[in-house]
Amino acid sequence: MTITKQRQQNAFDTLAESMGYTNRMAAPRIMKVVVSSGTGSAKDKARNAAVAERLARITGQKAAPRAARQSIATFKSREGDVIGYQVTLRGARMFDFLDKLIHIALPRTRDFRGLSPAAIDAMGNMTIGIKENSIFPETSDEDLKDVFGLAITVVTTAKSKKDADALFRHIGFPLRAA
Repeated sequence: MTITKQRQQNAFDTLAESMGYTNRMAAPRIMKVVVSSGTGSAKDKARNAAVAERLARITGQKAAPRAARQSIATFKSREGDVIGYQVTLRGARMFDFLDKLIHIALPRTRDFRGLSPAAIDAMGNMTIGIKENSIFPETSDEDLKDVFGLAITVVTTAKSKKDADALFRHIGFPLRAA
């Protein structure tokens, strides 16, 4: 069992008195993690394949292509062209990915001083933008010619920003002081 999963299971015991939870099901918990990356121009098939392959290596799950919803002439994209990839993680893969993110990847980020509490939205979800995929250990150093950014969204059952902040701090996310 991963550290993150153990902490989520103990969240009710720890947060019950400070947040006033009376029922174990009232305590917030993480539902899923969505990792997504835009590839830009749909004409560059090699870049699309490289992004999909690296996302699969980072997350341990095949990336699903995301198509353009409408044509935009300025960006030379047509409706239906693949312009990004997304992976939705749940269960054991989600907890493994969160452990790797919290304990390995984020500390490897250049000039990392913690995540901003502003990354948590009013619905209780956190979105983290990562500029370089090279902070993950699965990406080898010789692949540094095509570095891309990605967005990681952690979806919770928290009803407010305050509840989500308490959950993320309990689980071990490196949040800066508010």
